Amino acid sequence: MKKANYDKFPSTPLTGKITQGWEPILTLLKEKAGTKQVLAIDLYTGVYEEEVQEAFSKAYKGRVIDTRDLMKPEPAIRQLTERFMTDDVLFGYVTNLRLSDYFDPDKLAKARRELSETKESVIVIGTGAALVAPQDDTLLVYADMARWEIQQRFRRHEVKALGIDNRTEAVSLQYKRGYFNDWRICDRHKESLFGRVDFWLDTHLPGQPKLIDKETFFRGMEATAQTPFRVVPFFDPAPWGGQWMKEVCDLDPKNANYGWCFDCVPEENSLYFDVNGIRFELPSIDLVLLKSRELLGEPVEARFGKEFPIRFDFLDTMGGGNLSLQVHPTTQFIRENFGMQYTQDESYYMVDAGEDAKVYLGLKRGVDPQAMIDDLRKAERGELVFDTEKYVNKIPTRKHDHFLIPGGTVHCSGANSMVLEISSTPNIFTFKLWDWQRMGLDGKPRPINVERGKSVIDWKRDTDYVEANLRNHFTTIAQGDGWTEERTGLHPNEFIETRRHRFNVPVTHHTNQSVNVLNLLEGEEAIVESPTHAFAPFTVHYAETFIVPACVKEYTIRPHGPSAGKECVTIKAYVRF
Repeated sequence: MKKANYDKFPSTPLTGKITQGWEPILTLLKEKAGTKQVLAIDLYTGVYEEEVQEAFSKAYKGRVIDTRDLMKPEPAIRQLTERFMTDDVLFGYVTNLRLSDYFDPDKLAKARRELSETKESVIVIGTGAALVAPQDDTLLVYADMARWEIQQRFRRHEVKALGIDNRTEAVSLQYKRGYFNDWRICDRHKESLFGRVDFWLDTHLPGQPKLIDKETFFRGMEATAQTPFRVVPFFDPAPWGGQWMKEVCDLDPKNANYGWCFDCVPEENSLYFDVNGIRFELPSIDLVLLKSRELLGEPVEARFGKEFPIRFDFLDTMGGGNLSLQVHPTTQFIRENFGMQYTQDESYYMVDAGEDAKVYLGLKRGVDPQAMIDDLRKAERGELVFDTEKYVNKIPTRKHDHFLIPGGTVHCSGANSMVLEISSTPNIFTFKLWDWQRMGLDGKPRPINVERGKSVIDWKRDTDYVEANLRNHFTTIAQGDGWTEERTGLHPNEFIETRRHRFNVPVTHHTNQSVNVLNLLEGEEAIVESPTHAFAPFTVHYAETFIVPACVKEYTIRPHGPSAGKECVTIKAYVRF
């Protein structure tokens, strides 16, 4: 384990207009509003509504409209969303609702009529404010919010859901409503407003608001979409969490563990703009929504729409425990049961491993499916301790091993491993089969999904299949003086291709019409450059994940700084055609 110069706050530098603090922000907006009658502050769900309402209500003496007052009653909204929330403790069904479905038609029509006729200044605050306010006579501000910050607020029971107050509900239910319903509705609404918003408001840090104008917002989006970049990593503890990232990523040593690092999950991560030296935070999904073709590549956009299909994250069990024994659904199952279009295929790349590190992968030869399911059910009821090694292959693992895990394959990482998980994006569809008699961080048993799991387990994924198809399938693709390119996977069922490069000289890469996601697996520092000087040189450090937009087309990576002349190793993922 080695400490790296890991950058926890990556950002896109740019010049523009930024204002900090409520008083300067409100003064600026009053000036910019001019003769416009309406100031609308639209909010992504999860924003501290009371803080925003209090700040604007104090500064503006006109009438204030709260969009929640124009929505349908809470019982009606719960009934409206019931079919998407379902009665499952973890999983729902992807919504097809629009934000307009939440509003009472009569109340909305009345408010619109009054705004069109009023002679006084009016402020409209809340999610959907842009639906209420007239386009021609409104200054529109959008207060955005990244999903990882929203999840922290769920855990503290601080924020209401879209149209209802569910703050007292279990965190898992709040998250489920966000994931399957609220976030998708808010993303669709926000995407429709990109050309209309005058100012973007960052309230991720309570009491420290920041505001940028639309020109600065678009300048930042354009700059990020044309160059290699990183989203803001988020570190989180886990019941099985380890100690590796504390040292390597320079994290707070007082915390018990860090199990996760979500360092490329654009749906949930933040993106930082460094505007004139001031950090402005916004959700990285905005870049996917606004610049999908430049970022993803036209063929990828055509296949996945405005979704970022590749996910990189770290699973740290060094000094920790085994992950839960689990299986991911097949594509057919996830479509029928959850309304998703593709499943969570994945792989484990071993960034580091202790001497006793192992991976549980695939079933042993000749396993009796009914006997295994019966034992899992008994274990779930607490009647026995599940004998994992009776049914599942336990494979010793070393640093730089790569294990492929298509949907339907029983698996988990063992203790004393540092895994780079490379997967397709759907990220909550894990059916836990056995959790080693362990409690969650909340002191309660984590939900087990034996019944769903048995419906998707591929019983042909046994020892022979693992050896033939899932374990360390490296093929040398090309090599030259000082560099080697190897194909490392993924499984033919998976749409992600991965390539490993070992190099001590510059290596040329091509995006080939797909977004590229990379991680520096070996070497203290490397630099990414454009042969045509299309973007500024971009420096990456050990263990950092970075994204190269498809529109970059060609780029080089070479050892840099303390790594100059030494061997570096990268892993690259892209969409296979």
